[in-house]
Amino acid sequence: MVALDGVDLDVASGQVHGLVGPNGAGKTTLLGLLLGLAVADSGRLEILGTTVGRTLAVPDGVSGFVDGPGLYPSLTARQNLSALAALRGHETGQAARVGEALEQVGLTDVADDRLRGFSLGMRQRLGLAAALLTEPRLLVLDEPANGLDPAGKHHVHRVITGLAAAGTAVVLSSHRMDDLAALCSEVTLLATGRVVFSGPVGKLAAESGELDYRVRTSDPAEAHRVALETPGLQVKSDRDPAERPDTDVLVVRGPVPVLDDLVVRLVRADVAVRELAPVVSPLEAAFLAMTGQTDEENK
Repeated sequence: MVALDGVDLDVASGQVHGLVGPNGAGKTTLLGLLLGLAVADSGRLEILGTTVGRTLAVPDGVSGFVDGPGLYPSLTARQNLSALAALRGHETGQAARVGEALEQVGLTDVADDRLRGFSLGMRQRLGLAAALLTEPRLLVLDEPANGLDPAGKHHVHRVITGLAAAGTAVVLSSHRMDDLAALCSEVTLLATGRVVFSGPVGKLAAESGELDYRVRTSDPAEAHRVALETPGLQVKSDRDPAERPDTDVLVVRGPVPVLDDLVVRLVRADVAVRELAPVVSPLEAAFLAMTGQTDEENK
């Protein structure tokens, strides 16, 4: 079984690079290589200017977590970080460094609470704090937004963007396309261990092609009629809203100029457009198209 095949990844200082792909695509294996948790049987791996051989050792300046942070449930957040700092030989200034890391991820108020009472999102934030203890030049994160509430997401995003602005290279995996769009300048899409796409996030979004759009209007039946008469527009709804009064959503597909034409025609027909939005984001649509997945397969 080949976990990764022909993967070529170049991450610059100050760049946030996203990894995305279906389960089993090789994302965790690749992150494990960067953290020294796995060994490649061929190829060349260079981290922070140092070539990494066939060992589990990685250069100083690399930190992060894969498959969730390894923490001690019986210890408090502060005790967990203090123990990790001691294990890494950072005795000097330990208390200040721990306090700063907790503040960065927004866990100061629960610093002396035991980890067993933490939610998944709080554990993820503590894992990020642990990774920050070494002031890494390369930060590797596996699903850092997993389980986060809006406040936690804000803290994590702020930390990651701040680190990148200061010159830290960040590699993260995520199933959340909104996180990739918000954080990453570059993204690599993996499928069955191979690179399907690698480049700017905007370029990946452009690969989505025509999208399905959700249209809500003041008059669904009239909107359905107008849509059917709009050249180049495909109406995805299977029944006329007049036959189903409870259905006020029209789903259509077409290029942006055709959608513009639809809006003009609706306004002329005295139909107010209340919503016009993609059913899925361009990034998600590109992901599904390039990995050969369909909406039905992902339900």
